[in-house]
Amino acid sequence: MNILSFQGRNRILHLTWFAFFLTFVVWFNFAPLATTIKDDLGLTVDQMKTIGICNVALTVPARILIGMLLDRFGPRITFSALLVYAAIPCFMFASANDFNTLVISRLLLGIVGAGFVIGIRMVSEWFPPKEIGVAEGIYGGWGNFGSAASAFTLPSVALFLSFVSGGQANWRLAIMLTGVAAAVYGVIYFFTVEDTPPGRVYQRPERHGGMEVTSKRDFWFLLLMNIPIAGVLALLAWRLKGVGFLSQGQLLLVWLVLVGLYAFQAYKAYDANKDLMTGKKRYPADDRYNFSQVALLELTYVTNFGSELAVVSMLPAFFEVTFNLNPANAGMIASSYAFMNLVSRPGGGLISDKMGSRKWTMAILLGGMGIGYLMMGTVNNAWFLPLAVVLTMACSFFVQAAEGSTYAIVPLIKRRVTGQIAGSVGAFGNVGAVCYLTLYSLLPAGAAADRTFFQVLGVAGLIVAFLCAFFLKEPKGSFAEFHEGEEELETVSEPVVNRKDY
Repeated sequence: MNILSFQGRNRILHLTWFAFFLTFVVWFNFAPLATTIKDDLGLTVDQMKTIGICNVALTVPARILIGMLLDRFGPRITFSALLVYAAIPCFMFASANDFNTLVISRLLLGIVGAGFVIGIRMVSEWFPPKEIGVAEGIYGGWGNFGSAASAFTLPSVALFLSFVSGGQANWRLAIMLTGVAAAVYGVIYFFTVEDTPPGRVYQRPERHGGMEVTSKRDFWFLLLMNIPIAGVLALLAWRLKGVGFLSQGQLLLVWLVLVGLYAFQAYKAYDANKDLMTGKKRYPADDRYNFSQVALLELTYVTNFGSELAVVSMLPAFFEVTFNLNPANAGMIASSYAFMNLVSRPGGGLISDKMGSRKWTMAILLGGMGIGYLMMGTVNNAWFLPLAVVLTMACSFFVQAAEGSTYAIVPLIKRRVTGQIAGSVGAFGNVGAVCYLTLYSLLPAGAAADRTFFQVLGVAGLIVAFLCAFFLKEPKGSFAEFHEGEEELETVSEPVVNRKDY
């Protein structure tokens, strides 16, 4: 593939990764301005940590919901609508003057983080399995760079706006501008992309509202894996109670609502698989997929993307305090972690495509990630700063390459439910982020907390690497020339779907 081309399928790839890029600019527009916002509004350390957790909380259910909407309406409509929506909570956050408004708007901004799963389906429609790893890696890596772009540019933008206006650092207008950019591009995206190449039908699941599984055992496994989705929201509610945002009665009410939401989700899952569960339908062997593989990918995303979200949220402050830097310099240095997305995630996908085993690529990269985090746990103010930056970038390579390897597998599990699988796996990344950030918020501030935090990330990565090595299976058709079920279309209708053209 020629990544410098802006024709055919490469045009769709570039337009889509930039859409994802903007969602991450919006989603991570808080962390690089955190200390300025804290000082401006007089927030406590606990309140700041809570806002950071809220930033990733609603992304958990949102990725599930977006996955369902994606399979039903297609990526073009879904991505465009999400980008336009992004402007609303951006303006709300930028105009906030109290902690409660900051929390609510940050929760709503977390929904924007669900945009990632949309492009996974779009790219999988345009690229064949033999190239899916590097294509999804470019999409995810270059899009993920939006978090680094926020860290690198927003403090400087805020200072420039402050200079122009003659006042204090204008963080409000800087955040508003990210929302405006997302909304404008949402309109552009709607008019410049197509869901599928010419002549191909967009495959949709037979029923909507719940993930389709192909065996009764997998149905019960699906219900089990849905528990952490509600559980992590219950954890967030408990954390909000701890900082005074919720009373004890309100906390119990939220927990009751979450139990109801889980019951509703279970009902929708049953409704989507009713014929299977009542014995009216039996899937032939060539139409089945193993849900345990989805569950393993969910665990990989807990450890790799979940840790990335958590680290990106705390790394600017970590460098600022550890090495006594100003916020702008700390933000630029911390952006080195996310900066690696430009090459790491495509690199992980490329390795997965070329190594010949997506399973072992996954296990090896997760192992390297675990070791990298354990080494980051030794960083302190006695370190030579450039060496700490090099270690950060090396660790981030394994983290993001593992993410690329995860989504080199996701589109190959079962094509017609790719959106829901991608959404579910993506949601578990946020489950991990909320758990990690909650742990971090409960640790006493200081070097010991940072060390413990990185050690937990490292051990988790090594455990999941072990599970992948022994239980992850190579997907069927991992390196095929054509998409699932399209060999016949290729031979019968070559002029209609010419792969050289798209």
